[in-house]
Amino acid sequence: MAISVLILTLNEEDNLPRCLASLDWCDDVVVLDSGSTDRTCAIAEERSARVFERPFDDYASQRNHGLEKIDYRHEWLLMVDADEEVPADLVQEMRKAVERAASEVTLFRMRRKDYFLGRWIRRSSGYPTWFGRLARLGRVRVERTINEEYVTDGKVELLQTHLNHYPFNKGFHAWFEKHNRYSTMEGELLEARQAERHPLSDLLHRDPTLRRKWIKSLVYRLPGRPLLMFFALYVVRGGFLDGRAGLTFCLLRSFYEFMIDCKAHEVGLRKQNLPV
Repeated sequence: MAISVLILTLNEEDNLPRCLASLDWCDDVVVLDSGSTDRTCAIAEERSARVFERPFDDYASQRNHGLEKIDYRHEWLLMVDADEEVPADLVQEMRKAVERAASEVTLFRMRRKDYFLGRWIRRSSGYPTWFGRLARLGRVRVERTINEEYVTDGKVELLQTHLNHYPFNKGFHAWFEKHNRYSTMEGELLEARQAERHPLSDLLHRDPTLRRKWIKSLVYRLPGRPLLMFFALYVVRGGFLDGRAGLTFCLLRSFYEFMIDCKAHEVGLRKQNLPV
């Protein structure tokens, strides 16, 4: 298939084997590593992936390095995370999509299924969220240092099948460590963008990412946002129907939003040379 694959890694020996196993259809898998101290790079090389290294600064810079500084065998590049899996139905849809893609089509977005405590948490995870993942090389750039946004000068289309995502496969401790880092980066962005406003027309736009950005810009200005997030996911979106997994995840997600708010406030105080 005329698609290469890029995986960003840092100490992913627990996740990488499953991810690579789901990529057996690809003859050009690239791992861009950020200095792993476990067997991540060895596992990648054992599965015939090409391994490159680059010190991590932020997610957008890392992905842009992968897009712009590495040579690939194919015109299209699929970007996956090590804790994700590419199922066979998505492979088939991608194959057909790139074969029929007109020259003006430069990016395909897709959704993913988040798994937690042995089940797909469809309601409590905020599904569906669309991610730009399959890019025509040379036509797509990544912005935003975390929870990245894919920008292109071409046409964007949507795929209907899903990636599978296992965010807790390395355990709760790893999830907390990662989201402690994420909340620091999100807090800095939130404080820096407090004055940003998005036009109301974005809420009605056909592009789901523009609608999502408008909603996020509103929600991040609301008081009591972490509690509102819990209510929205657990009650409004029906997270309670996901059982124990839904309740646990909604609580964790609410706590993550609380950490973001705390760190944004901390950044603001430090800018004013005030004690935290």
